[in-house]
Amino acid sequence: MSNEIVLRETLREGSTENAEAAKDLLRHLVEHGVDPARRRLFVIDGSKALRTAIHAVFGAEAPVQRCRNHKLRNVPARLPRQQQAQAASLVRAAWKMNYKEGMARFRQIAAWLEHDWPDAAAALLEGLEECFTINRLDVPPSLDWCLATSNIVDNPHSGVRERTRRVCRWQPGMAARWSAAAFLEIEKSFRKIMGYRDLWALKAILDGLQPATGQAVA
Repeated sequence: MSNEIVLRETLREGSTENAEAAKDLLRHLVEHGVDPARRRLFVIDGSKALRTAIHAVFGAEAPVQRCRNHKLRNVPARLPRQQQAQAASLVRAAWKMNYKEGMARFRQIAAWLEHDWPDAAAALLEGLEECFTINRLDVPPSLDWCLATSNIVDNPHSGVRERTRRVCRWQPGMAARWSAAAFLEIEKSFRKIMGYRDLWALKAILDGLQPATGQAVA
């Protein structure tokens, strides 16, 4: 069976905000060999549907890291232009702290924003703990760049959009075929992620979270 056919069978059509579509995708991965009992770090954007699906398929204790790039777009976008750079700098500085201090600093920033820009304050605090998951796990700083954002996933998706943007009429099954072919073409330009030499440390951390009973660690 060709790589394109295998990839095509893995792809699922559906909205990223559809929890059932997200669950279907993750269950499909489990059915094809992804062990749901093995602890993994999930790096996602702010999709509530995807977060719900991870909880349902991989358990409530599955570590999830929210994409920091999305946070840096969502919060400043709710502020006046003259306040955006300062807010972004404060947020970046908080991410350099340990997770308890960083979350406390987020709450301080939110308190500063709350009076005049309550929407920005709410956006900052949304998913607060999951903005600091890699800090809590004490992941090596060399891996921060690739694990703190969803860029590794977003970039190939952008490549697929670029390669299919001129298609105006999609026939049944065509989206999966073209997407699979585009992903395989993009794969040729993949490079090793930054900090890849320290991935063993991430594995050791996640294995250390692995409960002997198969139940989630509190």
